[in-house]
Amino acid sequence: MTPKQFVLAVQRAFTPLADATRAAQMKAYLLDQFEFLGLQAPVRRQAVRGIGKVQWSCADDVLAAVQLLWQKPQREYRYTAVDLLRQHSDQFSVNDLPALQALLLRDAWWETVDGLSAVIAEVMHAAVQQKPNAAQVMDIWLKHPNHWVRRSAMLHQLGWRLDTDTTRLFGYAQQLADDKEFFIRKAIGWAFRDYAKWHPEFVQRFMRKHGASFSNLTVREAVKNIQHEYSHCSYHPCFSCTSV
Repeated sequence: MTPKQFVLAVQRAFTPLADATRAAQMKAYLLDQFEFLGLQAPVRRQAVRGIGKVQWSCADDVLAAVQLLWQKPQREYRYTAVDLLRQHSDQFSVNDLPALQALLLRDAWWETVDGLSAVIAEVMHAAVQQKPNAAQVMDIWLKHPNHWVRRSAMLHQLGWRLDTDTTRLFGYAQQLADDKEFFIRKAIGWAFRDYAKWHPEFVQRFMRKHGASFSNLTVREAVKNIQHEYSHCSYHPCFSCTSV
């Protein structure tokens, strides 16, 4: 099956399942910015499975299918594209990051950015296992003028567990600490919260020492799931115990 044939098959599978009422609700949830068919994730994924297993000849064909899906106006096609990328993330390398960034920037909002960031995290994790300095590309992304690219850079170690490069985690957070963008502040906290699942003591120490440098939102996100003997207000001078 060619990329074009796959996308046509997806379209044929989705069209009869469209739900106008649910589509309106989904559109409203994303502030009326984007169009939807009204397909919830389980319905959408079951429809794609119904197409049958596709044997892709190479990573370029997967990426071509993803790019065609991304051109469709309804967001469900982009969510399907992200699923496809995640299923085949082991076929991609840092050489494919410019293409992934181009997708990320097209009609960007948090749901597509975060979906693509999960793919980028998997690609980067594999890359640094082979070549530790491969992460330098994320150093460049962190300085990108678009905040969605900066968010993706901040999140690129999600799921790395104890493979997390804490020097980069620390450094990226410090570099973005003054960023006023809500989605950046949220991302910093999310990155720390994810790492805290595996090394809560590190996050505790970091926030005790540097919490005052970050927004309340960032600190709340960072320590949300940590069980410790101190009140959250010990991390930030602006906190009262009732504010968390």
